[in-house]
Amino acid sequence: MPTYIMSCFLVPSSVCKETEGMMADFFWHNKGVRKIHWLAWNKMCESKEDGGLGFRKLNTVNLAMLAKQIWRIISNPDSLLSRLLKHKYFRLLISSW
Repeated sequence: MPTYIMSCFLVPSSVCKETEGMMADFFWHNKGVRKIHWLAWNKMCESKEDGGLGFRKLNTVNLAMLAKQIWRIISNPDSLLSRLLKHKYFRLLISSW
């Protein structure tokens, strides 16, 4: 899944689950023949320090990327995106002051 899309839009959890299923199938399928599940997907998504493989859950990555965009807008109030959003969504609030 493109990271740019994940940094701009909230990806539905069903899409994230389906994509994670494809990632799991990469490890556990072999041309129509199922492989042995040596490790549960949740365990694979744990950090390496906790005994996992360090894969990241796509929902968590998506929320982190969106939070980064929000932080960028808040911390740079004079940026073009911040000014555009203020003008579009907060115009009535600002004009009433």
